[in-house]
Amino acid sequence: MQVSTKSVVATPESSVDTITLDVGGMRCAGCVKVVEKQLKEHPGVISACVNLVTEVAVVECESGAVDPTALAKQVSDAGFPTQSRVATTGDGKEALSPAQRHAEENRKQIWHLVVAGVLILFSGIGHLGQHSLLLPQLSLLTNIWFHWGLATAALLLPGREILLDGWRGLRRNAPNMNTLVGLGTLTAYTASCVALFFPQLGWECFFDEPVMLLGFILLGRTLEQRARGRAAAAFEALLALQPKVARLIANPTNLGRGAGEKGRGAEENFAKSPIPNPQSPIPNPQSPIPNPQSEVEIPVDQVRVGEWLRVLPGEQIPVDGEVVAGQTTVNESMLTGEPVPVMKQPGDAVAAGTLNQSGAIAIKATRTGKDTTLAQIVALVEAAQTRKAPVQQLADTVAGYFTYGVLAAAALTFLFWYFVGSQLWPDVSILRVVGIDSHAAMNHALSNHSPMLLSLKLAISVSVIACPCALGLATPTAILVGTGLGAERGLLIKGGDVLERVHHLNTVVFDKTGTLTTGHPTVTDCLPIGNFTPETLLLLAAAAESGTTHPLAKAILEEAHRQELAIAPAVEFYTEPGLGVSALVDNSRVFLGNAEWLTKQGIGISDTATDRTLSLFAAGKTVVYVAVDGNLAGLIAVTDTLRPDAKATVERLRSMGLRVMLLTGDRMEAAVAIASQLELHPDDVLANVRPEAKATAVQQLQTLGQRVAMVGDGINDAPALAQADVGISLQGGTDVAIETAQIVLIRDRLSDVVQSIQLSRATFNKIRQNLFWAFAYNALSLPVAAGILLPSFGIVLGPSAAGALMAFSSVSVVTNSLLLRQSLKNQD
Repeated sequence: MQVSTKSVVATPESSVDTITLDVGGMRCAGCVKVVEKQLKEHPGVISACVNLVTEVAVVECESGAVDPTALAKQVSDAGFPTQSRVATTGDGKEALSPAQRHAEENRKQIWHLVVAGVLILFSGIGHLGQHSLLLPQLSLLTNIWFHWGLATAALLLPGREILLDGWRGLRRNAPNMNTLVGLGTLTAYTASCVALFFPQLGWECFFDEPVMLLGFILLGRTLEQRARGRAAAAFEALLALQPKVARLIANPTNLGRGAGEKGRGAEENFAKSPIPNPQSPIPNPQSPIPNPQSEVEIPVDQVRVGEWLRVLPGEQIPVDGEVVAGQTTVNESMLTGEPVPVMKQPGDAVAAGTLNQSGAIAIKATRTGKDTTLAQIVALVEAAQTRKAPVQQLADTVAGYFTYGVLAAAALTFLFWYFVGSQLWPDVSILRVVGIDSHAAMNHALSNHSPMLLSLKLAISVSVIACPCALGLATPTAILVGTGLGAERGLLIKGGDVLERVHHLNTVVFDKTGTLTTGHPTVTDCLPIGNFTPETLLLLAAAAESGTTHPLAKAILEEAHRQELAIAPAVEFYTEPGLGVSALVDNSRVFLGNAEWLTKQGIGISDTATDRTLSLFAAGKTVVYVAVDGNLAGLIAVTDTLRPDAKATVERLRSMGLRVMLLTGDRMEAAVAIASQLELHPDDVLANVRPEAKATAVQQLQTLGQRVAMVGDGINDAPALAQADVGISLQGGTDVAIETAQIVLIRDRLSDVVQSIQLSRATFNKIRQNLFWAFAYNALSLPVAAGILLPSFGIVLGPSAAGALMAFSSVSVVTNSLLLRQSLKNQD
């Protein structure tokens, strides 16, 4: 298994780079701690987080201070093969892609499965043959020299990798699972060889134990790897969406590439191709599709922004772009989870990885490579699968010292039974320790056996059964399944730490405009005061608002366009966030905003205007005051309708035991009117909150003991999203809000807030179940392996049985994580 490197490069303004490594050779949580330690010791590294299941490490380092290749080499030198995805393997060959590595792993799994089956079969025959349970015709397979050869071959061939890796871990003072298994198998093999070559000692040969142990280890790892593959299926399906080839429309004259550049098509074909004018911002829907003869297939990573690409029906769209010719329907379910195809025509945006269904189109690339929506989603999901939940810190701390503890427990077990146990209970030393046995089942096997062998077998069982595999797999497998399911459903959850915080939430705060509402307000009333007419008032307001992109400004401009009014030019724009705007229109100073903004400008508001305002507020409308040259000119009322799923979402959240609150900059009267539609109590409304005060409002709730989730979509929501315990952003929101939030809802559906919280809770419950099983397994199995039931019940665990149980514990943890999909279906 190879390991890989850098995938994300910081922007010039950033002081931190993020390097992603694919790390191979990790077998348990102890290996994870070793890799993290190696990474953190590298100069320039700030932090490192390693995932055992996905075999990925995310490293934050000082900008430009760390060479990814050197970092990968340091990890490789520590015994964990590492290589960059973008680098070569060192012999001139490109590193394997994740898909290629997965295929190679599948081939290894099949081989391991065959080897494990053969080892378990032959050693099992020998094991049963010692009890005279087989026909005489199979005496060859019960011959002691046959089993010596089988054990020798098992150690030298399939067991060689385990022994070498275990030795490397021991040599670098970081023993791992393979160290424990290697010590157990070598000890059993050596003791059996001594018994075989020195029969006068009267020791028992048990070559079947190391062979069966290796067989169960290989079988368990194969089943575990396959279960991991199923856990990663959703993420791998996301990776598979990334197209490899694009059809470039070869026209250097409008691509800015230079007519002399070769490899992009013949120039004589360019002139013949009926290509629409690329300078047109919104092409004619009837624009002809470029001639296929003018196309050149190129790798998708060579596409540059501004280039034109042809996409045929049934093909995946290679990059984010804008349709410039043709019409079609696009299936976006692979990114959004929405099954209904979306109509696309010139001017519409399309995303990489979505499926073009019904028509040939030409698109102009707007984002390529790691900047595409799909690439960013993949990067977010991969990073999320690496970020650890705080509950895992305990597991990681324990795992870091676990192997040393197991070795100490094995040594103590040996010393106790050799010097104390065999003296206190002399009868137990005549029992052959095989599998799970009892006095009644083994009366036929009584013979004189050395306390040395009994002590060795019990020590081997302790070292094998307590391998920290289940502990290391408990959290990352659940996160892997949970984040993968989230990606399928259009929910991006940015890590295990988010899952744990969601589990403790008790309050959800919604921003109003664009979150609970559609974000597309419309003008409902235009009420002039004095000598102004409604048209004049709207014209002045539209002219002043033409210098801003606020939703209320867009509503006023749209209404002016709807009435086909000729908007006068305006100059000297000024905007006060959260209050209002001003501009010079036809030599008149126009002010638009709330009452506080007008008061700040020294403009008085009459009692008549106040009465009208209160009635508009009572109807749930937002009021914009308009003043001209220091005098109030009128009122413009704007309303923004609730999203269709807003009320149902609020009801679901409240049924889940969460308090739901509304946060807005509107006046209390307007906010309460909206809240009443959602059946929210006025005490759950935070109104008159300016953008810069939203984070403070969230902080005040936290000081009262509330665990707060903030749901928003705008730039002014970003500080509140960052302040909240969990920030949830709608994909339709701004890049800043999406970057700040811990959960991103790709489908831009408010009901997905409920889905994201349910998924987070279910995933975290799986983490707790897995950790409980991992700790309980070791707490129960270690005493049994150490022989606590031997004096009273004659029950012991042989090394092979210990190996089988250890493998079962790892597989059970992964399988329990896979059941998350079924539990979510039951919730739906």
